Amino acid sequence: MRNVDLPAPEFSTTLGPSDEFELRIVPTRDGIPKTFQVQPDGMVSVPYLDRIKVAGLEPHEVEKLVRSELIKREIFTDPSVSVVVAAYKSKKVEILGQVSKPDAYPFTQGMTLLRLVSLAGGTKELADDDAVTIRRRLKNGTVKVVEVSIDDIIANRMPDIPLQAGDSVNVPKTPL
Repeated sequence: MRNVDLPAPEFSTTLGPSDEFELRIVPTRDGIPKTFQVQPDGMVSVPYLDRIKVAGLEPHEVEKLVRSELIKREIFTDPSVSVVVAAYKSKKVEILGQVSKPDAYPFTQGMTLLRLVSLAGGTKELADDDAVTIRRRLKNGTVKVVEVSIDDIIANRMPDIPLQAGDSVNVPKTPL
Protein backbone atom coordinates (compact mmCIF):
# COMPACT_ATOMS: atom_id res chain seq x y z
CA MET A 1 0.00 0.00 0.00
CA ARG A 2 1.36 3.40 -1.05
CA ASN A 3 1.64 6.33 1.39
CA VAL A 4 1.51 10.03 0.56
CA ASP A 5 4.08 12.50 1.89
CA LEU A 6 1.54 15.00 3.24
CA PRO A 7 1.58 16.22 6.85
CA ALA A 8 -1.38 15.15 8.97
CA PRO A 9 -4.27 17.61 8.87
CA GLU A 10 -4.55 20.19 11.63
CA PHE A 11 -7.98 21.19 12.84
CA SER A 12 -8.26 24.82 13.82
CA THR A 13 -11.08 26.00 16.07
CA THR A 14 -10.33 29.70 15.70
CA LEU A 15 -13.28 31.83 14.64
CA GLY A 16 -13.39 33.55 11.26
CA PRO A 17 -15.79 35.56 9.09
CA SER A 18 -19.26 33.98 8.69
CA ASP A 19 -18.73 31.55 11.60
CA GLU A 20 -21.74 31.30 13.91
CA PHE A 21 -21.64 30.84 17.66
CA GLU A 22 -23.85 30.93 20.71
CA LEU A 23 -22.80 33.24 23.53
CA ARG A 24 -24.41 32.79 26.93
CA ILE A 25 -23.93 35.26 29.73
CA VAL A 26 -25.29 34.47 33.19
CA PRO A 27 -26.83 36.51 34.72
CA THR A 28 -28.56 38.19 31.80
CA ARG A 29 -31.97 39.49 30.83
CA ASP A 30 -34.38 37.66 28.53
CA GLY A 31 -34.58 38.96 24.99
CA ILE A 32 -30.84 39.48 24.60
CA PRO A 33 -29.49 37.83 21.43
CA LYS A 34 -27.62 34.59 21.99
CA THR A 35 -26.58 33.65 18.45
CA PHE A 36 -23.92 35.65 16.65
CA GLN A 37 -22.24 35.62 13.26
CA VAL A 38 -18.71 36.90 12.78
CA GLN A 39 -18.79 39.78 10.30
CA PRO A 40 -16.35 40.12 7.36
CA ASP A 41 -14.19 42.48 9.47
CA GLY A 42 -13.91 39.83 12.23
CA MET A 43 -16.19 41.71 14.62
CA VAL A 44 -19.45 40.87 16.40
CA SER A 45 -21.86 43.15 18.21
CA VAL A 46 -22.22 41.83 21.76
CA PRO A 47 -24.86 43.15 24.18
CA TYR A 48 -23.35 45.48 26.80
CA LEU A 49 -20.00 45.65 24.94
CA ASP A 50 -20.78 46.96 21.45
CA ARG A 51 -18.44 45.57 18.77
CA ILE A 52 -15.55 43.29 19.69
CA LYS A 53 -13.02 41.51 17.47
CA VAL A 54 -13.28 37.72 17.70
CA ALA A 55 -11.73 36.56 14.39
CA GLY A 56 -8.59 34.55 15.07
CA LEU A 57 -9.64 33.73 18.63
CA GLU A 58 -10.45 30.30 20.04
CA PRO A 59 -13.92 29.98 21.64
CA HIS A 60 -12.40 29.88 25.17
CA GLU A 61 -10.50 33.10 24.38
CA VAL A 62 -13.78 34.79 23.39
CA GLU A 63 -15.26 33.65 26.72
CA LYS A 64 -12.35 35.21 28.63
CA LEU A 65 -12.50 38.43 26.60
CA VAL A 66 -16.24 38.93 27.10
CA ARG A 67 -16.05 38.06 30.80
CA SER A 68 -13.14 40.43 31.48
CA GLU A 69 -14.82 43.29 29.57
CA LEU A 70 -18.10 42.80 31.47
CA ILE A 71 -16.20 42.99 34.78
CA LYS A 72 -13.95 45.87 33.68
CA ARG A 73 -16.96 47.96 32.59
CA GLU A 74 -18.72 47.09 35.88
CA ILE A 75 -21.70 45.56 34.09
CA PHE A 76 -21.48 42.32 36.08
CA THR A 77 -19.25 41.43 39.02
CA ASP A 78 -18.84 37.70 38.39
CA PRO A 79 -20.52 36.64 35.13
CA SER A 80 -20.44 33.15 33.72
CA VAL A 81 -19.74 33.23 29.96
CA SER A 82 -19.82 30.32 27.54
CA VAL A 83 -19.30 30.08 23.78
CA VAL A 84 -20.50 27.18 21.64
CA VAL A 85 -19.67 27.25 17.94
CA ALA A 86 -22.69 26.36 15.82
CA ALA A 87 -20.97 26.43 12.40
CA TYR A 88 -17.47 27.05 11.08
CA LYS A 89 -18.50 28.62 7.78
CA SER A 90 -15.09 30.25 7.30
CA LYS A 91 -13.41 26.85 7.00
CA LYS A 92 -13.51 25.61 3.41
CA VAL A 93 -11.79 23.21 1.01
CA GLU A 94 -11.82 23.80 -2.72
CA ILE A 95 -11.86 21.46 -5.65
CA LEU A 96 -11.10 22.57 -9.19
CA GLY A 97 -10.78 21.04 -12.61
CA GLN A 98 -12.49 17.99 -14.03
CA VAL A 99 -15.32 17.51 -11.51
CA SER A 100 -19.03 18.10 -12.07
CA LYS A 101 -19.33 20.93 -9.52
CA PRO A 102 -15.99 22.68 -8.92
CA ASP A 103 -16.35 25.00 -5.92
CA ALA A 104 -15.30 25.77 -2.36
CA TYR A 105 -17.12 23.46 0.06
CA PRO A 106 -17.62 23.82 3.82
CA PHE A 107 -14.96 21.84 5.65
CA THR A 108 -16.04 19.30 8.23
CA GLN A 109 -13.66 17.53 10.56
CA GLY A 110 -12.77 14.10 9.19
CA MET A 111 -13.37 15.11 5.55
CA THR A 112 -11.38 13.08 3.03
CA LEU A 113 -10.43 13.45 -0.62
CA LEU A 114 -13.07 10.94 -1.78
CA ARG A 115 -15.75 12.73 0.25
CA LEU A 116 -14.83 16.05 -1.39
CA VAL A 117 -14.87 14.51 -4.87
CA SER A 118 -18.29 13.04 -4.04
CA LEU A 119 -19.60 16.44 -2.86
CA ALA A 120 -18.35 17.90 -6.16
CA GLY A 121 -20.47 15.39 -8.10
CA GLY A 122 -17.64 13.04 -9.03
CA THR A 123 -15.02 13.31 -11.74
CA LYS A 124 -15.81 14.00 -15.39
CA GLU A 125 -15.13 11.56 -18.21
CA LEU A 126 -11.91 13.33 -19.27
CA ALA A 127 -10.50 13.53 -15.72
CA ASP A 128 -7.04 12.15 -15.04
CA ASP A 129 -7.88 10.31 -11.80
CA ASP A 130 -4.25 9.22 -11.43
CA ALA A 131 -2.80 12.76 -11.23
CA VAL A 132 -4.94 14.61 -8.68
CA THR A 133 -3.01 17.30 -6.79
CA ILE A 134 -3.60 18.45 -3.22
CA ARG A 135 -2.12 21.75 -2.02
CA ARG A 136 -1.82 22.31 1.73
CA ARG A 137 -0.46 25.41 3.48
CA LEU A 138 1.72 24.38 6.42
CA LYS A 139 2.16 26.20 9.74
CA ASN A 140 5.48 27.68 8.57
CA GLY A 141 3.73 29.29 5.58
CA THR A 142 5.09 26.97 2.91
CA VAL A 143 2.77 25.09 0.58
CA LYS A 144 3.11 21.32 0.22
CA VAL A 145 1.85 19.83 -3.05
CA VAL A 146 1.30 16.09 -3.53
CA GLU A 147 -0.07 14.05 -6.39
CA VAL A 148 -2.41 11.15 -5.66
CA SER A 149 -4.49 8.65 -7.56
CA ILE A 150 -8.21 8.50 -6.85
CA ASP A 151 -8.26 5.14 -8.65
CA ASP A 152 -5.65 3.77 -6.19
CA ILE A 153 -7.74 4.97 -3.24
CA ILE A 154 -10.91 3.38 -4.61
CA ALA A 155 -9.01 0.11 -5.29
CA ASN A 156 -7.59 0.17 -1.72
CA ARG A 157 -4.02 0.41 -2.99
CA MET A 158 -3.58 3.52 -0.85
CA PRO A 159 -5.55 5.05 2.03
CA ASP A 160 -7.99 7.91 1.48
CA ILE A 161 -6.39 11.30 2.16
CA PRO A 162 -7.68 13.29 5.17
CA LEU A 163 -8.13 16.96 4.27
CA GLN A 164 -7.86 20.11 6.36
CA ALA A 165 -9.51 23.51 6.02
CA GLY A 166 -7.80 25.52 3.31
CA ASP A 167 -6.72 22.54 1.20
CA SER A 168 -7.05 22.95 -2.57
CA VAL A 169 -7.60 19.94 -4.83
CA ASN A 170 -7.18 19.93 -8.60
CA VAL A 171 -8.43 17.14 -10.84
CA PRO A 172 -6.64 17.65 -14.19
CA LYS A 173 -7.77 16.71 -17.66
CA THR A 174 -6.27 13.53 -19.12
CA PRO A 175 -3.43 14.47 -21.49
CA LEU A 176 -4.39 13.77 -25.08
